[in-house]
Amino acid sequence: MPVEITWWGHATCTVEDSHTRVLTDPLFARRLAHLRRRRGAVPPPDARRADVALVSHLHADHLHVPSLALLEEGTLLLVPRGALRAVPALRRLTQLRVREMAPGEVLPVGDLVVRAVPARHDGRRLPVGRHVCPALGYVVEGEARTYFAGDTGLFESMAEEVGPVDVALLPVGGWGPYLGAGHLDAGRAAQALALLGARTAVPVHYGTYWPIGMDAVRPHEFHSPGDEFVRLAAASAPRVAVHRLGHGESVRLEDTR
Repeated sequence: MPVEITWWGHATCTVEDSHTRVLTDPLFARRLAHLRRRRGAVPPPDARRADVALVSHLHADHLHVPSLALLEEGTLLLVPRGALRAVPALRRLTQLRVREMAPGEVLPVGDLVVRAVPARHDGRRLPVGRHVCPALGYVVEGEARTYFAGDTGLFESMAEEVGPVDVALLPVGGWGPYLGAGHLDAGRAAQALALLGARTAVPVHYGTYWPIGMDAVRPHEFHSPGDEFVRLAAASAPRVAVHRLGHGESVRLEDTR
């Protein structure tokens, strides 16, 4: 059966594989602190439906408690090890089945297997404080092996610890005019794609949220990363099919391996 990927904006995607629905880093807010959703409507109620939701790390644009509270009762929620201690509000989500994961752990979900993999990113909830949780990526294996990177920088063992995969959902930008350490821009994402052995890629984590009042500050960093990734991936990984989706758009992948 085909695998279907829908990009809802930022790092939020639905992956449908083997009759199982996977949701990544659910974020359904029109506004988050100083960020405003500048492109794409807030995802519709159907986007909240999932068998399992994956949270990559504790930053509020990836672990957004009000969005998690909208998930259907009984949804399995996977979070980094230590998240329940670092974000006490998670304990109030009693309608969800919360499971903490660490890099290397594997969990069957329906006909899928979900594997937590390392990410190179600041895993703290706030900019200051102790590192109490790892940042994660996830590999979802069913008809395809789909890698959701969350937020990460390039790291030397990426090919070994993550790949090979069939589909890569890679961050190519951010929500502000500058990217700090522990992120992929379009160029580094294209390099990661060459390491992972994927046949298909979807760029995410760009062109959705932007700080209020900063419309004129490096606006190309908001608009251009998706097209830039397409161009650079064609040079570094020419055999990979890159699907640059619009907000709410889907792609059906008939042959992923």
